[in-house]
Amino acid sequence: MTAAARPSHQKSRSVKWAAWKLTSQDSFALVMTARKGIPAATAFEVAEAYHWPASQLEAVYDLSTKTLRSYSQENKPLSATASEKTLKIIALYQLGVEVFGEAAAFLRWLDKPAHGLDQEVPLRLLETSGGIDLVEEELTRIAYGDLS
Repeated sequence: MTAAARPSHQKSRSVKWAAWKLTSQDSFALVMTARKGIPAATAFEVAEAYHWPASQLEAVYDLSTKTLRSYSQENKPLSATASEKTLKIIALYQLGVEVFGEAAAFLRWLDKPAHGLDQEVPLRLLETSGGIDLVEEELTRIAYGDLS
């Protein structure tokens, strides 16, 4: 993908995810949306946004890429648990871009040990809902200048 094409693609992703942003702000709405299930194709959009290799996608969803691809082709929704995780990861991406000013800076931060997370690499914490919450809390601390 050319550098000129990338901003347009990122813009379309943020527009596509704009509806999810409203949902992810309200915990009750997030849970209700997750219960209905979101399209499995969204998992691949998340992986693309985060630049995840197949192994990371599989670790986060605890499903093979083959299974996710099959769900996507059959227009099958993700489970409630996977949908909730996806919505939280989308919200995390949006917060990260807001805090760091650009996706590239946020993605670099995700891949390095974080002081506020006891030197854990934030990306590795995205495999559980609780881990996503910890990374979100750290981003919020950074946003408010609490770097301790």
